[in-house]
Amino acid sequence: MNIVVLDGYALNPGDLSWSALEALGTVRVFDRTPSHLTVERALGAEIVLTNKTVLGRAEIQALPALRYIGVLATGYNVVDVECATECNVVVTNVPAYSTESVAQAVFALILEFSNQVALHTESVSQGEWTAALDFSYWKAPLTELSGKTLGIIGLGTIGRAVARIGRAFGMRVVAAVRTIPSSLPEGVEIVSPEEVFRQSDVLSLHCPLTEQTERMVNAERLSWMKPTAFLVNTSRGGVVDPQALADALNEGRIAGAGLDVMDREPPAADDPLLSARNLHITPHIAWATRESRTRLLETGIENVRAFLADSAQNVVRG
Repeated sequence: MNIVVLDGYALNPGDLSWSALEALGTVRVFDRTPSHLTVERALGAEIVLTNKTVLGRAEIQALPALRYIGVLATGYNVVDVECATECNVVVTNVPAYSTESVAQAVFALILEFSNQVALHTESVSQGEWTAALDFSYWKAPLTELSGKTLGIIGLGTIGRAVARIGRAFGMRVVAAVRTIPSSLPEGVEIVSPEEVFRQSDVLSLHCPLTEQTERMVNAERLSWMKPTAFLVNTSRGGVVDPQALADALNEGRIAGAGLDVMDREPPAADDPLLSARNLHITPHIAWATRESRTRLLETGIENVRAFLADSAQNVVRG
């Protein structure tokens, strides 16, 4: 069985092992694959694993030996699933592997705004505490989360985990959802999309990128937010209008934002958010704890093993 991993570096830069996959066949792992080399590298492989490398209609139709595409991620928009189905190619993904890591990253961003750790660490390292007249000082307002309102858009597994942590901090939790679920996390109130923007002291986005959610966070909706409110996005960059958010931050219409995702990744040098005020950006790493990547790799390999045993799991369909 010939197996090709098109872009293994992000998942496994060297601290994990491909040995369990190598036990299933002849494996070639590429750190990254530019689009013009996708077909060349995957040609002859029955099994292809990808994270962000696109396998569209043209690529799939050019790979006659292909029987299985394993997406090493939860989102599978990089694969033309309709074409794969037409060509009798099974497509799988890895759901819910990063829930706790992403929820943790959400609160890393929230706590950075509420406690201003980086700002004060830099101040101390520059000698400001040594030269201070008082035993204590702060360079920006410090905020207690207890009693504040945490707004969540999307109550999937990550949204629910964020709600649970918010409740542990003593926050009131409100959520806007497309469809009201049969059961709600304890203490979560469902409100309208407009009210979740208006009521939140911290608004955290946990929705997929669809035609309905693209640029959902736009100038109008940002105008609904409190000037003291913070926005956090660890979902998909495309749900936020970057220019509208940059304008809201630079004009002080919201207090700050924390992003782990951008509309384009890596971002263009002229992206307006790169120079926006009161903004923390991390390079799409909320998912990337070692524990999370280990689960992703193990489940991705288990998906291959299940396929080879004619009992495919985590199959996605267009």
